[in-house]
Order: sequence, then structure tokens, then C-alpha cells
Amino acid sequence: MDRLKVKIINRSGHGLPAYETTESAGMDVRACLEAPVTLQPLDRALVPTGLRVQLPAGYEMQMRPRSGLALRHGITLANSPGTVDADYRGEISVIVINLGREPFTIHDGERICQMVVAPYSHVAWEPVGELDTTRRGDGGFGHTGLD
Repeated sequence: MDRLKVKIINRSGHGLPAYETTESAGMDVRACLEAPVTLQPLDRALVPTGLRVQLPAGYEMQMRPRSGLALRHGITLANSPGTVDADYRGEISVIVINLGREPFTIHDGERICQMVVAPYSHVAWEPVGELDTTRRGDGGFGHTGLD
């Protein structure tokens, strides 16, 4: 497995984001809060992480929800996945939303999301009059049935 070196400034007072298992794609990210934040159902808040990164050109960082928080409490990210571009140098914050039925309190140091770093490509558009045909064609939303 390749290891990509990424420069990071950590002002959170917590450990660096880390993979929980050897085959994990995402690293858990912790909240960096001066005081707990309580989200009522359907409330959202911008939660800082205390992290700044310098991604290499051609890479992005996606901020994604943690499945356990989503399942147990309805806590997710409002713009999932959130993208951190390679030229962004500010503090990484995430928009957390409570889709659950009960208030949820986020505490300093709590694992609130996960990050995945991946390469990306820029598109060079090629305007054409028609596209190659496929078996699927223009079938979209639910066109293959329920099975």
C-alpha cells in the first residue's frame, strides 16, 4: 500500500487523524471545541477540527460521516462528502447535522467524521453531437426495477 506524505498543522490538542484498522480507507477526525455543542433535531453546526493540511497537487480530501453516529444517533454531514481542495490552507471544519429524534451533544475530542484522501482528475470536455450507445442507454432512477 502506498503512503502519501501530507503536511499537517494540528492545533486541536488531540492526536492526528488515524486509521482504526490496517485496511481502513478513512481516518477518524475529532472535534476541536472550547465548549460542547448540542444539536437539536434538524439543527446543524460548523464544527472545527483544529487541523490544517497541505495536500499534494492532484489530491483531494473528502470529509464523510461516521456510520455508527449516523445509525445510532442520526448524526451526519450536511454536505457529504465535503471536499477539501489541494490549495485550501484554512482550518478544516465540518457541517454536522442532527437528523435524529433526540438532541445530540458533541464534545471536544469526539470522533465526528472521517477523512479520505484520494487522487482526482481534471476533465477536458470534448463536445460531440451524440454519445456511444450502451445497453443501459438513458435509463436512470430505478429503471432496473426493485430486485
